[in-house]
Amino acid sequence: MMIQNLALYQDKYYIRVNEETDTIFYFFDYDVRSADINMQFQHFHPFYEMCILLCPKAVHFIDGIPHEIGMFDIVGISPSRLHKTQYPVGKPCRRLIIQFSLPAQFPGLSNEYEQLMNIFNRDVPIFRFDAELQRRLFGKLNDIYRLAPKQDSMRNIVIHMKFVEFLILLFLNQQHNIYVNQAVMTELEQKIYTVVGYIHAHYREELTLDFLTREFCISASYLSHKFKEVTGFSVTDYIQMTRIRNAQALLINSQIPITQVAESCGFNSFSQFNRVFRKHIGTSPSHYRKEKQLHRAVVG
Repeated sequence: MMIQNLALYQDKYYIRVNEETDTIFYFFDYDVRSADINMQFQHFHPFYEMCILLCPKAVHFIDGIPHEIGMFDIVGISPSRLHKTQYPVGKPCRRLIIQFSLPAQFPGLSNEYEQLMNIFNRDVPIFRFDAELQRRLFGKLNDIYRLAPKQDSMRNIVIHMKFVEFLILLFLNQQHNIYVNQAVMTELEQKIYTVVGYIHAHYREELTLDFLTREFCISASYLSHKFKEVTGFSVTDYIQMTRIRNAQALLINSQIPITQVAESCGFNSFSQFNRVFRKHIGTSPSHYRKEKQLHRAVVG
């Protein structure tokens, strides 16, 4: 089916090229999501991800900050960046999720590819374009949709080339981005999300409820109560989860010692890190790293 004469879509349709541990990897997932399966806390991936909304409205959290997105908006998330999408109550939302990895080095083209991938590193990596640019961008994605079922020896490389064309078109037109965050927040929510943003920017540092109350001139009882009301988490749990999610990314994507992971993510000691990690993840940091490395070795 064609959505608003622009985007090809079929529920539960997907396209895969290689596995997520391969140097080049693509997964296009055409699916629906609804409010009853909204994630409680943000997550991350070891690969790039794009969320393209194919329904009227949702909210996408990036590093704890809510951004309202609408039909055909493109959200780009770089590896290990914390995010989640919150879908509204009511009719399920159609969406296209694109997960992909590209080689870290392209001999002879490394500088160009580095520039290209920088579109994912913006403070607000959300794109909204006028009708003509939408038509050109979705034309590339629709080409991939049509090409994917073909049993052709060149299928995978053509999908790769078409997607790179899509990224280049996005990169070359980023100055025409007309996205403005219109998330409606009360004065209280704005205050709490300012604190949330501070936590994501400073999780490596000493952070306590007392410190935040002094930093933002709020009483401890007020901040504790309102923070839980807005985010669903206590201040302490939110700090811990932010640190743990970033620690998970380091455990998966680096070989630095676990004691150094703990220190770089704001934990005062390895014993504290180990205890908090077990509380939220259900296993030790060392076991978590071994499991992920084993999975990569088996899949690879």
